[in-house]
Amino acid sequence: MRSRRILLPIFLLFASGTGSLAAQARRPSPPAPKGIRVEDLTWVEAERVLDTGTVVVIPLGAEAKEHGPQLRLKNDFVLAEYYANRVLRESKVVVYPTLNYGFYPAFVEYPGSTTLRLATARDMIVDIIRTIARHGPKRFYVLNTGVSTIRALTPARDSLAASGIVMTFTDILNVGKAAEDQVRKQEGGTHADELETSMMLYMHPEFVDMSKAVKDYHPGAGGLTRDSAAAARDGKVWSHSGVFGDATLATREKGRILVEAQVKDVLAEIERLRRTAIP
Repeated sequence: MRSRRILLPIFLLFASGTGSLAAQARRPSPPAPKGIRVEDLTWVEAERVLDTGTVVVIPLGAEAKEHGPQLRLKNDFVLAEYYANRVLRESKVVVYPTLNYGFYPAFVEYPGSTTLRLATARDMIVDIIRTIARHGPKRFYVLNTGVSTIRALTPARDSLAASGIVMTFTDILNVGKAAEDQVRKQEGGTHADELETSMMLYMHPEFVDMSKAVKDYHPGAGGLTRDSAAAARDGKVWSHSGVFGDATLATREKGRILVEAQVKDVLAEIERLRRTAIP
């Protein structure tokens, strides 16, 4: 009797596991991604997919830039990788490795943050795209997750256009704008705030510590500073925490609404680029 009491649960566990495996076998596999990552190819394979009809996506997101006490320094990099993976699933594109440095001068007072000079950030984009264009592609989409980065991307776009290369980029403050207006409750702000924290709660909640989320909003323009005297003297925005807005209002549901709207808009921008005539 004793041995039967031991064997019975083992048998039930085995039977349960077998049924689970059978159910998994019956479950349809997720559809294969429509796009590919260039780093997974050999150069011979890359030669086959890089031609004048190819749309190349280059994600751009800082991996060392402050995002308040509740988010990681790699926040923008995580955003860029998430969006790149969503685009890969839905769009026939070739995705290049994410650029993890860029023009972020507003945050350098906060330890861990980095920036390139404006000319360096501009030239980095131009050099990368011109190198790729030598092998055929003439349409490029920079999947941009920053705001100050636009100051480097705009002249880069103009320089490339003079060479017959079409480059467009994400304006993160305008993609999904209607959804943003729907969910926004904070008084103001654009960084490590209600919206950005909500987005990360939806994408990767393991990278958010809401117990450290704060409201830190002082209206103004310019870079952030931890020095209140410097804010008054230099016209910067004072933020002791590195937050510009109210991160305490963040929720996963707000993030879901905003992220899904942004993905939809990004995909639409990529398809418009695909239809754009090459000069």
